[in-house]
Amino acid sequence: MQLKTDSATNLKNHFLLAMPGLNDPNFAQSVVYICEHSEDGAMGLIINDPMDIPAKAIFDQLQLQYSDDNGDSPIFSGGPLQKDRGFILHENCSQTWESTVAISDHVSLTASKDILTDIAVGNGPKNPLITLGYSSWGAGQLETELAQNSWLTIPADSAIMFNTDCENRAHAAASSIGIDLNRLSLDSGHA
Repeated sequence: MQLKTDSATNLKNHFLLAMPGLNDPNFAQSVVYICEHSEDGAMGLIINDPMDIPAKAIFDQLQLQYSDDNGDSPIFSGGPLQKDRGFILHENCSQTWESTVAISDHVSLTASKDILTDIAVGNGPKNPLITLGYSSWGAGQLETELAQNSWLTIPADSAIMFNTDCENRAHAAASSIGIDLNRLSLDSGHA
């Protein structure tokens, strides 16, 4: 059965918080920011899974000049698909880059090299979240996972994404809707 996505259930600009019973190792304990959601499927980026790769590794690979202050930022695993593709989530600002797309009034997504050039020298957006890879769901797949209680949906808060330490993002997202993650059960049910 395929569930229809309409404006009432569109999860663009929402967090998906992995429920304790989600058994997929790619998403266990993850917070995913949904960048796009339509009847054709959904695309998002995990925002709380730092890799053991500093930004300077990417800057070096792309032969970009950078200041030491900007080279130590972590790179995040955005998801299990196309780990060689980079995406940058950032707060909206007056500056735009070649492929900048506004997701909300507060958040944009850019996937072009020009933003990395600016980030490397400190001229990019404040507190960018650089990811490699992305997460994707086919038509109806996310809706099915939601019906199976795999995810908790939470309206996104850019302060959680850009101003909260990554290890605290899941708890902060849950707290934003009054839920204590430590109290969630591995068991789920339907009334």
